[in-house]
Amino acid sequence: MAKLTQLIDNEVFRAYATYTTIVLLKMMLMSLITAYFRITRKAFVNPEDTASFGKGESAKKYLRTDPDVERVRRGHLNDLENIVPFLGIGLLYALSGPELSTALLHFRIFAGARIVHTFAYLIPLPQPGRGLSWAVGYAVTISMAYKVLKTALYL
Repeated sequence: MAKLTQLIDNEVFRAYATYTTIVLLKMMLMSLITAYFRITRKAFVNPEDTASFGKGESAKKYLRTDPDVERVRRGHLNDLENIVPFLGIGLLYALSGPELSTALLHFRIFAGARIVHTFAYLIPLPQPGRGLSWAVGYAVTISMAYKVLKTALYL
C-alpha cells in the first residue's frame, strides 16, 4: 500500500486533490446559496426556521416552497449526483497511473463543466447550456471509469 508521502509526491494525485477541493467547495457554496434564497424569499420547510418571523399562525405563511429556492436545491442535488461519483472514480483514476497531462485535462474539464452547470442553473442560461455542461462532466467521469477498468481488468 502506498504511503501518504508517496501520494503527496505524486503529481497526478496532487492534481486530483486540487480539483476535488475546487468542486467540493463549489458544492458547499450551493448550501450557502440555498440558505440565502430561503432567507431572502422567506420560504422555509421547518417550523422552527420561521420563529424569527412570528409565532403560531403568523409564522405558518413562511412554510412554503419557492421556485427560486427549489431551482437552487435542484442544482445542489445535481452536484451531489455528479460530484460524488467523480470523487470515487477520480481517485481510482489518479491511482491508476495516467499521464499528468491527460489527468489534468480530465480534472480541469470536469471542474469547468460543473462550474458552468452551476451558472447555467442559477442565472438561468438557456438550454442546451446546462444540458451540455452536465453531459461534458458526465462524459469525463465515464472516461476515467473506462481507464480504471481498462487498467485493472485489462479491457
